Amino acid sequence: MAKIIAVTNQKGGVGKTTTCVNLAASLTAMKRRVLLIDLDPQGNATTGSGVDKESLSISVFDVLVGTHGVKEAVVNVEPAGYSVLPANGDLTGAEVVLLDLPSKETRLRSALYEVEQEYDFVLLDCPPSLNMLTVNALAAAQGVLIPVQCEYYALEGLTALLQTIERITQALNPTLAIEGILRTMYDPRPSLTHDVSQQLIKHFAEKVYDTVVPRNIRLAEAPSYGLPVLHYEKQSRGAIAYLALAGEFIRKNQA
Repeated sequence: MAKIIAVTNQKGGVGKTTTCVNLAASLTAMKRRVLLIDLDPQGNATTGSGVDKESLSISVFDVLVGTHGVKEAVVNVEPAGYSVLPANGDLTGAEVVLLDLPSKETRLRSALYEVEQEYDFVLLDCPPSLNMLTVNALAAAQGVLIPVQCEYYALEGLTALLQTIERITQALNPTLAIEGILRTMYDPRPSLTHDVSQQLIKHFAEKVYDTVVPRNIRLAEAPSYGLPVLHYEKQSRGAIAYLALAGEFIRKNQA
């Protein structure tokens, strides 16, 4: 049965989509079956995986509103080898539509029942806000992976997210837990980076991944080619970091 992981942080620009796309590719390279679900109306995980969001006839929006099933909407991407449930601009209106539908917070969880035996991991790329899409992701997930940039406002944003997770746990999903905290865009030179990193380790201990994702130009370039960095420049520091994260991720889930 698939382990469902929501990749989220209510602060934007911390590497959520980058983490989803590159972790999906790295896990696939390690022979795991992976489904990446794009829940951000910008559709960056979709285009970053090489899928043309403008030409989609079925997207995650259709799955959420119940007109199509997950299997109908999934796209298999090459050369990375994982599957994508893509998003496009239709998702912008999802929140308004969902408000009028029954079980609006758990529609994604219900939709995933039909494919939970077909994947080892399902990664949910969430928008940088607490809206109905994020609520659906947290209601469907067993774990939350939190990318954090080691900067001044990082811990403040993290506090807000932890409060959100606690509310979701109490109201919708009692099994939801923090899967791990990932330090992204890591530049070891400023002392602030080290200070924030140490605070994260102090407060979250083993929940903080040993792997850190460095600032890396190849990571920034890869999405414009519709490729995970592993298939764009496999020798880059970014590719090596996400392969290391995938290995750590698998070990934690086998423990």
